[in-house]
Amino acid sequence: MSDDQKLFVPSRPLEPGARYGILSDFEPGTRTLEAGFRIAPPFKPLTSDIVFDKDVPVTLRDGVTIYVDVFRPAGTEKVPVIVAWSPYGKGQGTSASLMGIFGMVGLDNGIVSGLEKFEGPDPAYWCARGYAICNPDIRGIAHCEGDSVLWDRQEGRDCYDLVEWLGVQDWCTGKVAMSGTSYLAVSQWFTAAEQPPHLAAINPWEGVSDVYRDLVMRGGMPDTGFAQQLQENSFLGKGQKEDILSEAERHPLMDGLWENKIPAFENITVPAYVVASYSNTLHTAGTFRAWRRMASEQKWLRVHNSQEWPDYYDEENREDLRGFFDHFLKGVDNGWEQTPRVRYSVLDLEGGDRVNVPATQFPPTDVTSTTYYLDGRSRTLVTTAPPEEAEAAYVVGANPDTVSFVTRFDRETLLVGYPKARLWVEADGSDDMDLFLLVQKLDAYGTPLQEFTVPNQGALIQDVTERGASILRYKGSDGRLRVSMRHLDPALSTDEVPAHTFDRVEKLAPGEVVEVEIELLPVGLAFHAGEQLRLVISGRSLLGTMMPGNREYVPANSGRHIVHTGGDHASYLQLPVKTA
Repeated sequence: MSDDQKLFVPSRPLEPGARYGILSDFEPGTRTLEAGFRIAPPFKPLTSDIVFDKDVPVTLRDGVTIYVDVFRPAGTEKVPVIVAWSPYGKGQGTSASLMGIFGMVGLDNGIVSGLEKFEGPDPAYWCARGYAICNPDIRGIAHCEGDSVLWDRQEGRDCYDLVEWLGVQDWCTGKVAMSGTSYLAVSQWFTAAEQPPHLAAINPWEGVSDVYRDLVMRGGMPDTGFAQQLQENSFLGKGQKEDILSEAERHPLMDGLWENKIPAFENITVPAYVVASYSNTLHTAGTFRAWRRMASEQKWLRVHNSQEWPDYYDEENREDLRGFFDHFLKGVDNGWEQTPRVRYSVLDLEGGDRVNVPATQFPPTDVTSTTYYLDGRSRTLVTTAPPEEAEAAYVVGANPDTVSFVTRFDRETLLVGYPKARLWVEADGSDDMDLFLLVQKLDAYGTPLQEFTVPNQGALIQDVTERGASILRYKGSDGRLRVSMRHLDPALSTDEVPAHTFDRVEKLAPGEVVEVEIELLPVGLAFHAGEQLRLVISGRSLLGTMMPGNREYVPANSGRHIVHTGGDHASYLQLPVKTA
């Protein structure tokens, strides 16, 4: 049923240009890249001989043929293989667009060989350590047959077929894994849920896990700026591509189309090393959700303190990942299973971040959910509910168009876990409200503190992150909700993490005051004595776009937004306070 609801538009062919790399030409065949080979300046030369099988055809279960590149160590010894599944061209590693992304975030292109897919494992590193890398062009991409789809169970079935094809190749041990960030992480949820027998481990490194809730309708709002960028620029091929923008317009509520784009988490049982961050407004909620809900008994979580690209290609982190893969793909007794199931970071925003803090779960066992009530009269956050009711309000489009509430910590305080807000709100002059929330850290003098997540902190990054590109500069834990979409899902909601059904619209009547629960992104945040926390509530996006150059979302707000506090309408912010 849901497949019939899909909409498609013609793709653009992959042609020479910004997204075309040295290996993008269609040139089937096998050759050996000898140690010292360098695809082009400024990339890293190879340290070992690599056999390169280019444009190998693989036929999927419905007869569609895709083409894959395989890089494998020279010699006769069988090796496990790691798959990098995405629509980003398998030959794009040397393209101008990818080199430009590295340059923008402050990474040296010399840390990779140029043989890797965007956001994928580098063959130069892995082949030298006894692994093969498979870079597929997927259905509908480049020279492959079929029409491309975006993040759904069709991709899981397609990658199942590739995993099983790889597992029986004469050079393969029969052990297949997956690794990569963003799209390459999302595809792992879907593939693992199909349970291909040869899949031995996965390594999702930040990625959405629900297209409706994370990509096109976060908080029930049709904010499709990044979806537009993804659809227009990343599905280059001969056939058609899924029109996610039109689907979002025609299917504003959760239905079968969107349910098909949620992995069956309960079927994910393979060993998993999941990497997350607090700061990626596109990926954070989805990564933590998938980690919570996947059924794998052998699953590890590491929460880092930067952005996924520098984190993924960091030498120490790559060695850590190799320990995981060596254990599950090669059977090496290296003590991996003694690795803490959770390693989290605590952001300081003043240079004192802590990383790799061990725990048995997230949030850690010594975290207590603590209630801070909003006081509309003093505009403070207090630990006892104000007995008298008070209002805090703003007029949409006015200056200011926010209301905020502040508390000061008198001792060292750590927040680690899932914050949320429960608010009593009213729309004066409208029947709906788009609400945006932000939890900020302030220094002792009330100045908001922020942290760049990438090595580059120059003028360009300053500019693009001033009111957008939120994945590149961390400004705090944010959340959003369209109030008419406030209905909670009792099956998925917990006290810590509210989840909405998004399957109905409940408009507000004049004078009606309603209770809403708003999920905020998980945090690891340190407050020193005297520092402050500020909760900001607004009718406009407080962080702007996810990526540079995205179209900005314009909320459908009007009139006056009223936040009720105290008495029978005791709005509050729930914070995960570490007690030890």
